[in-house]
This record gives sequence, structure tokens and C-alpha cells, in this order.
Amino acid sequence: MNSAHTFSPLSRRSFLAAAGSAALTPLLSRSAFAQDPSWQSAILERANSFDAMRSLIVTRAGEPLIEEVLRGGPLTQGVNIKSASKTIMSVLVGIAIDKKVLEGPDQTIVPLLGNAVPSDPDPRLREVTVGNLLSMQAGLERTSGPNYGRWVQSRNWVRYALEQPFVDEPGGRMLYSTGNTHLLSAILTRVTGRSTLALAREWLAEPLDITIPSWSKDPQGIYFGGNQMVLSPRALLAFGEMIRNGGKVGDTQVVSQEWIDLSWQPRTASPWTGHQYGYGWFLREVNGQPVRYAWGYGGQMLFVAPQADLVTVMISDPNAPSGRNGYVQQLHGLFDEILAAAQKAA
Repeated sequence: MNSAHTFSPLSRRSFLAAAGSAALTPLLSRSAFAQDPSWQSAILERANSFDAMRSLIVTRAGEPLIEEVLRGGPLTQGVNIKSASKTIMSVLVGIAIDKKVLEGPDQTIVPLLGNAVPSDPDPRLREVTVGNLLSMQAGLERTSGPNYGRWVQSRNWVRYALEQPFVDEPGGRMLYSTGNTHLLSAILTRVTGRSTLALAREWLAEPLDITIPSWSKDPQGIYFGGNQMVLSPRALLAFGEMIRNGGKVGDTQVVSQEWIDLSWQPRTASPWTGHQYGYGWFLREVNGQPVRYAWGYGGQMLFVAPQADLVTVMISDPNAPSGRNGYVQQLHGLFDEILAAAQKAA
């Protein structure tokens, strides 16, 4: 394990450039929190004890505190962020709404999907909204979990997701389903006439000064919505910093603060963790501090604690589970230690 970093002016400039400097807020002086290496050493020692963890980045108010590769490739190398992609999709939808490409989260999806809609659908399908898809409250049978394999082996992922039976009413309980976010990718593709990849590169990669490589597509050529996106740890950090900064990168408003606030309103709760869920973000509270996070299979985590100005990226082995084996709880515990150290230093 490498030792905790203390940042000279040169290394700090290098960090800002690599992460997308406009997405980070420069500080004129380093805080006591950044100067005290003891908490960093303790965090890194614990992080290194997790065999699945690959890298860890922590910033406060844009100031780099930890940037560590524990195993695997460099922080600039793209990794599969798995279902953390759903949070990216939520922001793309928010930008589409800001740009008036979509009307808003209450817009119903059937008119947006054209001939992809089954010819004789359940009448409840016409009630499903963009917001229902974002909050995993469509009511349709899940295409994740045990149903995932059949879905991705189907000839038409969009049609397959829409043909699933209703197991709850639209707006009902949380039914976590990657099919929901893939429908959002299909909607964006249809209403803009451009691929989700092209939109992500223009709307996110360009202002954040990051790279978004191509990722997998469905049989109809629609980019996978909500899974398999590839971002480097530094690129994911730049995304998180933009969110922490109210949707801005420098003077550029990438996504509106209004959309971020709307995304962070609790709408349902995870049946597995009990954590609340908004539009593509999991929501929890730690010692009175709101914490919003993206979670991908294996432990691909982006934490944003807005009141503490903390952003943390944790990258893990994408081929190992994190939910059913308790690993994700360990990652939450690690972030809680980081947050506690920040609160103590405040």
C-alpha cells in the first residue's frame, strides 16, 4: 500500500488537471483536515484490508485529500462503473429537461417510445412516467436480478422491458430494474435523434473535460442505459465534483441545481438496504449529514456529502458481488469514517 499523499503545489495542479480542473473548486490554503496525515493513514490501512478494493479518491471542497491506487490500473484508466451508470443517466435526463428536449419527470413514456410500445399493452403502461423510471417505480416486473439474463439475451431489450407484467401500480414500491434506465436511454435516443453516447460526450464529457469511451449497445444499437458505462476514477470524481458544485463546472451550468434538488428528494426505499432512493441516487443520513451515493455492482461507489463538501470515489473488483456478502456495508462504514474525520476537523 502506498502511503497517504500530502500535496505539494505541483502535485495539486497535476491532480486538478487530471480530474478536470474546472470541476474542482481551488482553495487558497490547505485546511487542517488536509494537513493531518493520521486520519488518511487509518483510512488507507482499512481500505487496503478490503481485497476487492482497487482505488480510493477523497476530496473536500475540491481539495484532494487521498488519491490512492491500492490494486489495478492508474486513476486515469477507464473502469466499468456498472449500475453507477444509472446516476449518470439521471443527470442526462435532467439535462434533457433543462434543454426542453423532455417536458419533465411527469411526462408519460408511451408517446416517447413510438413503435417500440407493444400493440396491445396493459392500460397501466400509459400511466408510467419518466420519473417512475428514474425512481424505479414503474410497476413493471424487474429485468434485474434473476431476470437479467433472459432480458439481455432477448432480441429487443426495449420491447421486452415494456412487455413485462405489472407487479405493482406505477408509482408504487421500488422495483430495481435496469430495464427502466435502458428505456430512458431509448427515449433520449428517439427524441434527440442522437445516441446516448453522443449526448453523454457533448453534455458531460466536454464541459467536465473527461473521456467517455464507447460502451455496449442493445441489438437495436441503443447504448445500454444504466449499466456497463466506462469512466476512469478521476472522471467519476469530476462528475461528483460537478454535482457537489451545484451542477456547475467553472462558469458552465452543466445541469441545473433544480434538477439535482429534485433528484435528491426521497421517493421510495431500497428493500435490501432500507436507504431511500430519488432519481438515480441512493440517499442516506450519517450523523445528521445528508449523503447521496451511486452504487454499481462489485462496489463501484460515488459518495457526495453536500453539507460537508466531501466527494469520495471507491472502485472495486467489478466481477465480485458487494450487496449480499456485506462488502457494500464495509464501504459505507469506510465513508462514514471519512465523514467523521471531516466533521471532527471542521
